[in-house]
Amino acid sequence: MADLKAIKRENKTYGQLSSLRSKGLIPAILYGGKNPNLKISIEEKYLNEIYNSESFLSTVINLNIDGKTEKVIPRDISFNVISDKPNHIDFMRIVSGSKIILEIPVIFKNNSESPGLKRGGVLNIVRRKVELQCIAEKIPEKIEIDLTGLDIGASIKISAVKLPPETRPTITDRDFVVATIAPPTIVKEPEKPAEEAATEGVEGEDPAAAEGTEAAPGKEGEAAKKDDKGKDQTADKKSAPDKKTPEKKEKK
Repeated sequence: MADLKAIKRENKTYGQLSSLRSKGLIPAILYGGKNPNLKISIEEKYLNEIYNSESFLSTVINLNIDGKTEKVIPRDISFNVISDKPNHIDFMRIVSGSKIILEIPVIFKNNSESPGLKRGGVLNIVRRKVELQCIAEKIPEKIEIDLTGLDIGASIKISAVKLPPETRPTITDRDFVVATIAPPTIVKEPEKPAEEAATEGVEGEDPAAAEGTEAAPGKEGEAAKKDDKGKDQTADKKSAPDKKTPEKKEKK
C-alpha cells in the first residue's frame, strides 16, 4: 500500500491543464462510491515513486486530499506522446465489500531450487499478469509461484497457484497455463576424443609441408640455375659440329 497527496483543482480548459502540467502537477479524477466525482492534481515528483512499478494499476493507495484520506486504486493512466510523462490519471474509490477485477502481476521465486533450470531449462512465462476478481479490501499485490522441484517439461497451471481467499481468475472455463519449463534452446556438441582430434590435425596439414618439399628458391638459387644453364649451353656448343666448316674429301 502506498501513500499519495493530492489537491483539489478547478481547471477545465486545455490551456489551464497545460499550465498545471508545466508546474509539475498531473491532472487526475477520483470517482466511484456514493460521493461525487472529484477533480484533483498530484505532484509528479511524488507520483514517480510508485507509477513506474509493474503493479501500479493494482496498487491500493491511501490518497490524502486536503487532509482527508481515502483508499483508492488507479484504473487508467495516459502519457504524453512526446515526453512519455504521465498526462492524466483516473482513480477509483474502494468501496468496502465490493468486488473488483484487476490484472495482478505474476512473480516467480526459488529459481535456484528448480532441477529443470539447473540443467539448462528455460522458464517460459505464458502470462506475466493474471486477471482476477477479488474483494476490494483484499487486493493481492502479486501472485507468487514457487519453482522448487520443477523439472524440464513441467507446466504450471492456474489451478496449482495459491490465490488469496475470495479471489478467483476471471477465466473460469479452462485451467490455463501460466508458465512452463522448456528444454534448453542451445544443445552443446559432445567433445571429440583426443585421438580423433589429433588425426584431424594431421589430415589438415599442407601436403607439401608434410612431404618435406623444399621451399621455392631465392635469388641465389635462381642465379645458380642460370650459371648451370649457361655452362650446359657452352658444353653443348663445344661438342656440336661446326656447320660452317666444310668437310674435306679424300683423294682417290
